[in-house]
Amino acid sequence: MLGKKQETNLRGRTHSAEASYYRNVSNLSKPAGGSGGYNYITVPGFPFTRLPCDSFASNFQRIDLDRRCLEECPQLGIMEELQLLNLQHNRITRIQHLSHLKQLVFLNLHDNHISEMTGIEALSSLRILMLGKNRIQKVCCLGGLSKLNILDLHDNQICRMENMSHLSELRVLNLAGNSISEVENLQGLDCLTELNLRRNCISFVTEVDRLPCLQRLFLSCNNITSFDQLACLGESRSLSELTLDGNPVALETWYKQAVLRCVLHLRQLDMKRITDEDRRMAGVQARKEEEKKRESHKQTIHKEKRRLAIRNAAQQWEGVRACLELPPTNGAKEEVSPENSPAHSPAQTNGLTQEPSPDEPRRVSPGSGPERPSGGTESRLRTNSRPNSPRDPKLVEAGSGSVQSLSLSDSHLAELDGDTLRLFGLGALEALERGWGVQTAGAVTVITFRYISFDAIVPTLPRIRVKFPNLSHLIFLETNISRLPQLAALAQVRRLDQLTIHPEGNPVVSLALWRSFIIYRLHHFNLQRINGQEVTMNDVIAAERIFGTLGHIAATETPRCRLLLLLEESRKRQLQFLLEGRGRRAGLSPEELRDNGKLLGEGLSRALFNYPSRDCSAESPEEGTVESSERDAMIEQYLQQLVQRASDTNLKGEALHKLWPSMFAEMVRDCVLEMRDRAAFRQASLAKLSETK
Repeated sequence: MLGKKQETNLRGRTHSAEASYYRNVSNLSKPAGGSGGYNYITVPGFPFTRLPCDSFASNFQRIDLDRRCLEECPQLGIMEELQLLNLQHNRITRIQHLSHLKQLVFLNLHDNHISEMTGIEALSSLRILMLGKNRIQKVCCLGGLSKLNILDLHDNQICRMENMSHLSELRVLNLAGNSISEVENLQGLDCLTELNLRRNCISFVTEVDRLPCLQRLFLSCNNITSFDQLACLGESRSLSELTLDGNPVALETWYKQAVLRCVLHLRQLDMKRITDEDRRMAGVQARKEEEKKRESHKQTIHKEKRRLAIRNAAQQWEGVRACLELPPTNGAKEEVSPENSPAHSPAQTNGLTQEPSPDEPRRVSPGSGPERPSGGTESRLRTNSRPNSPRDPKLVEAGSGSVQSLSLSDSHLAELDGDTLRLFGLGALEALERGWGVQTAGAVTVITFRYISFDAIVPTLPRIRVKFPNLSHLIFLETNISRLPQLAALAQVRRLDQLTIHPEGNPVVSLALWRSFIIYRLHHFNLQRINGQEVTMNDVIAAERIFGTLGHIAATETPRCRLLLLLEESRKRQLQFLLEGRGRRAGLSPEELRDNGKLLGEGLSRALFNYPSRDCSAESPEEGTVESSERDAMIEQYLQQLVQRASDTNLKGEALHKLWPSMFAEMVRDCVLEMRDRAAFRQASLAKLSETK
C-alpha cells in the first residue's frame, strides 16, 4: 500500500498533467499569433491529432460559451457551418439542438452534468469530442462518428470499455478516473496512439498488443499487483511510453528492470527517460531470470524422474508382494517420517501412528484429488498397481531445494534430505557403497527403507554400522518383515534410539509379541521409542519375563560346538577365548557361562536369537529346494523342544516358588527335632560317618 503523502504526490502529478492537457485542448478554439489560422498543440506525454490550419475559415465558425451557467445546449439553427463549439464548465444535463451541425469538428462539453451520450449521433464530421468530468455511465451513440480522432471521457462513471471498435481513425482515448476493471474491446482501433486509463480499477491488462500504432499507455493508480498481469505489453512493437506508478507492482524491488525486460522498445517509464544504465541493469536481471528458469526446468525434470522411479519401485514391490501373498493390513496408508514419526502423535495402532508424513510420498487419486481418510475402515489394498492407481505414490515437492539425489534410475531412488537418507527400491542399496565423506556420513541420523525386501537389507547392516556412526533411527516401510527372527538382524547396527516398522507391508507388526521381542533382543541398544511409543521399564521387565527363560535354556543347553556355529565371527573369538581360558582349570559350567555373559557384549542368551545374512546366489537350486524343507522341519522341531523345555522350567520354578515357604519350615522343624537330644544326635552322626568310610 502507498503512503498517504506518496499517493497525494502521485495524484497531484497526474492531475497537473491532465489539467495542462485540457487547457491546451481548450486553446484550440483561440486564434494564435493574430493570424486566421490555429497553432498546433503539443504537450509532453499528451500529443494530439493535428488539425489543418485552414479547418476554421473565420471566427464565425467558432463559438465559445465557457462558464455561462447554461443548463441546456443553445439553439444554433443559423450556424450550420459551425466547426468549433466550446460549452465547458456549464450545467448542461443533455446533449441536444446539435444534430444540424454537419460540419462541426470540435465539441467541448467538459465539466457539465451530462449523464447520457445521446444527441451526438448525427455529428458525422466530429473529430474531437470532450466529455470529461460528467456523469456518463455508458459509452454509446458513437456509431456515426467514424472520423473521430480524440475522445475524452475522463472522470465519469463508466464501468466498461465498449462500442468503440468502429472508430478506425481514433488516435487518443482518455478514460481516466472511471470504474473500469478490465481492458477489453480494443479490436478495430488501428490508429490509436495514446490510451489513458489512469485512476481506474484495472488489475489485469489484455488486448493492448492488438493496437498496432499504440505509443503511449497510461496505467497509473490502478490495482496491478504482478508483472504477469502485464504480459501482453511484451507483444507490443510500438509502445514507447508507459506509466505504472501508483500500482502495487511499482513497489517491487526490480520493478523498472522487469518492465524494461518486458517492453523492449520503451523510451519513457513513469514520465522519466530510460537511460543506458537502466537497460544494462535490465539485461543483468534478464540473465538472472533466465538462469532461474533453466534451474527450475532442471528441477522439474528431476522431480518427474523421481516420481517415475518411486512409482516403478512401488510396482515392482507389488509384484513381489503378490508372489509372496503377503496379507494386506487395514489401517493407515500414510507414511511415517522422522519429522512426523509416531513419536509426535498420540493416535496409534499397534504402537504406530496414523498421521501422514510430509517427507514421504503420499498415495493420492489421479488428478491430485482429495486424500482418502485413513483408518481401519479403509478398503483393502490391491495387489496389482497401475501407473495412475490409488497406490501410485506422488512426490511431495522439495521447496527448500535441500534434497540431494544420490542414485536415481528407472526403478530406484536414493536421496539425502538433511539428516535423513531415503532409499526406494532394491537398487537404492548401492548408495550405501558410495564414498561417503566423514562430515556427510556423520550428519545422517535417520535411514528410511521402502519397497525393499528386508532380507536384502540385512547384508548391508554391518556397513551401515560402520559408515553412519551417528545413526539413531531406522524406518521400515513395506519391507516384508514377517518373522520375529528377522528383527534379530538389527543387532548388527551400532546403536539405535528409535525404531519404526510400519504395518503396511510388514506382517510382523500384527504379531502380539513383536514389540516385546525387539525390546528383549535389542536390550543392549537401550531403545527409547518403538513406533513412536516410549519404551518403559515395565516393558523391559515384561519382555525379560517372556523371552528370558527361553534364552537361558538356549544358552545353557546348546552344545559349545553349536554355539560357535550360531554366533558371529566376533563373538566366536570372544566365546572361544572364554571357553579355552576357563577350561584349563575347572571348565566352565552353563551357570558360569550365563553369569559371565557380559563379556560377550550383548549377552549370550540374546545373541543366540540371531538372523544370519546369507548370499542367496551362492546356494545351488538343489539346496534351495531339496534341503530347504528338511532344514525347516528340523528347525521347527528344535524350537518346539526349546519352547517346551522353557515352559516346563518356568512351571517348575513357579511351583517351587509357591512350595518353598512350607518346605523351608519343614526342613527347619526336622533339624530342630533331630538336635533336640544332643547325645543321640552326636552318636547318630558318628555312626553315619563310620559307615561312609
